[in-house]
Amino acid sequence: MSLDAGLQRLWYGPAWRSLPLWPLEAIFRLLVALKGALYRVGVLRAQRMPVPVIVVGNITVGGTGKTPVTAWLAEQLTLRGHKVGVLLRGYGGDHAGEALVVTAEDDPVVVGDEALLHARRGPHVVVIDTDRVAAANLATAMGAEVLVCDDGLQHLRLARDVEIAVLDASRGLGNGHLLPAGPLREPAGRLEKVDAVVLTDRGGGVAAGTNLGLRTPLRVEARLRLGDAVNLVTGVRRSLESFAGAPVHAVAGIGHPEAFFSALAAAGITVTSHALRDHASLIPAALPFAVDATVLMTEKDAVKCTGYAQPGWWWVALDVSIERTAAEELLSLVLERTGMTGAGVPLG
Repeated sequence: MSLDAGLQRLWYGPAWRSLPLWPLEAIFRLLVALKGALYRVGVLRAQRMPVPVIVVGNITVGGTGKTPVTAWLAEQLTLRGHKVGVLLRGYGGDHAGEALVVTAEDDPVVVGDEALLHARRGPHVVVIDTDRVAAANLATAMGAEVLVCDDGLQHLRLARDVEIAVLDASRGLGNGHLLPAGPLREPAGRLEKVDAVVLTDRGGGVAAGTNLGLRTPLRVEARLRLGDAVNLVTGVRRSLESFAGAPVHAVAGIGHPEAFFSALAAAGITVTSHALRDHASLIPAALPFAVDATVLMTEKDAVKCTGYAQPGWWWVALDVSIERTAAEELLSLVLERTGMTGAGVPLG
């Protein structure tokens, strides 16, 4: 069993399993509380940008659907006539210099897979830097009228106008413990302080851990569903159902790979699954199957291997669907808190 798989089993199993790690959790909890206190009393100061800042993040480690929700929000703001800047830390890439504007032609080894995915999806200004303030300054200088952070809920140095927390509906808050005893980056009560909580439903139902009696101003459900498969070489689209009955390998280097494999199984496809660590590179020589095999992967994985993709390699679209009334409520909240316009524009 890999380290990641072992942690997932620990964090999303009975709380007593993590008992030996509770002393370390207490230290981590103290550090989180101390950091928050330093900002509250003004010893550390958040820097405000001249344009609105929206943070889409999570309080758990691992995949929650944060990047698809960020992309959805950036698209909706673009449809309303706003030039959007998307900020990321560039995780998975080896860029270590100053803030960098990411283009659709950049190397994922340098800029990271998630940043490249955003750059290829829309006409956004995408900037990476471990320092969100530096990234925000560059995006603003490039003409961004609103900044959307993909992750960064815990990066308090960048002042924000709206906080949106994304939570996996099927896994909830796991065993309810903080790192390293559980998956939480912050105590569950942090969800009461954000502006909205988006519960991402991949078809696995809603876990009891998502119903803790927390008082959040707005709670929205987003359905994440697999769409068509797109060939990495030709761009041809093909329905998922057409892969049923044939030998297929599935690869996922994301925070919660089992969600991808389960969704493929729900579509009637029997796959040989290969879970990679989050942001892992797909090196042909290291793959545990023949390179000419039929392979299904996530879009996040696909951006990393377009240079050596094979004819049988396909990435699967992930569609984000939010019920119309809920989507309008979420967008109205964002527009109101940021002082932007665009309410009433048809949802795209």
